[in-house]
Amino acid sequence: MKKEIIEWVKALGFALVLGLVITTFIGGTKVSGNSMNPTLQDGDFLITYNFINKINRGDVVVVKTDLEINEKDIANLNILNRWRVGKYKKLIKRIIAVEGDSIVIKDGNVILNGVLLDEKYINGNNTPGNISIDEIPEGKVFVMGDNRINSLDSRSKEIGLIDEEDIIGKAIIRVYPFSHIGIVE
Repeated sequence: MKKEIIEWVKALGFALVLGLVITTFIGGTKVSGNSMNPTLQDGDFLITYNFINKINRGDVVVVKTDLEINEKDIANLNILNRWRVGKYKKLIKRIIAVEGDSIVIKDGNVILNGVLLDEKYINGNNTPGNISIDEIPEGKVFVMGDNRINSLDSRSKEIGLIDEEDIIGKAIIRVYPFSHIGIVE
């Protein structure tokens, strides 16, 4: 009997350690809104890698913001997510520029380090805004949604440049809806 209890305690301990390791490095998030269309849709569920040591242009990331969650945001969540949501919004965006880069948005075009970006992943072919940043500062990134006409991102004063430390995960795989399972590009 004593040996059986010890085996159960070992199994439970192993499961707890394994669960802690998995939740430290891997997370999940649900897409809310249309700012990443056509790449991601409202309601998509993503697996994220939460231990990011290198941030690259083109990565789709989850960032924490100072934007408070309002009643409308909460109304769109299920009961479990209402309990877990926290006080501030998390956004899913694409990294367009990293520290040291220059970025210009003018006449609907995005020019990164003097080169016009060919962004096949965006919704439409026009990026509204008038931005000119000579050099992204150390520890910051410039992010935008793929649905440029309907995205709150680094082009706005509310969001601005994102601190690298506010990136809490990189989207890796879409697991829901099942008909669209695959790697997030």
